[in-house]
Amino acid sequence: MTPPPLHTPPVDTAALTVLNLPMSDPRVRPLLDELALEYDTRYGNLFGRGAAAEELNRYPAEEFAGPGGALLIVRENGESVAGGAFRRHGPQTAEFKRIWTHSAHRRRGLARFVLAELEALAGRRGYRKVYLTTGPRQPEAKHLYLSTGYEAQFDLSADPETIGPLAFTKDLPAANPAALLGRRGPGTGASG
Repeated sequence: MTPPPLHTPPVDTAALTVLNLPMSDPRVRPLLDELALEYDTRYGNLFGRGAAAEELNRYPAEEFAGPGGALLIVRENGESVAGGAFRRHGPQTAEFKRIWTHSAHRRRGLARFVLAELEALAGRRGYRKVYLTTGPRQPEAKHLYLSTGYEAQFDLSADPETIGPLAFTKDLPAANPAALLGRRGPGTGASG
């Protein structure tokens, strides 16, 4: 795994391209490869080597396809730098999965950007709530979710290693009629 640079520039969202891709697209591979390495590095002695691949293959790819799901990849200068996905968790609840930032691009606000993109798309797809989990050895993810309005579904004072997956929920704002039609505003003609 490539260590992050000491000084990473903040994200320039104008330079980013967000793609909604199928799991089989080769531009998704960097996300899955680095996630497997990350999970094995952090959790190998807790869940056993190879558990990362099992986790990454737990859900069929179709669950991350529209209209109930999505897989977003954020590209910068032709490189996949961040991404995330969601699947249906309940009639009005999306479950966010695979939120990731490439190790060479961390500390730039990309994970926060991915969360916002996932939330916006889930809202346009009719979801009203988000459910997600992160592992007990990912304090940076825990802090990201808490700082972006997610509510912990566990005792924050407990040792995370005694809890297992750390669950969070967040209510999404009600979509306005223009958003449901895929428009950003009256008369813009832009599609969402």
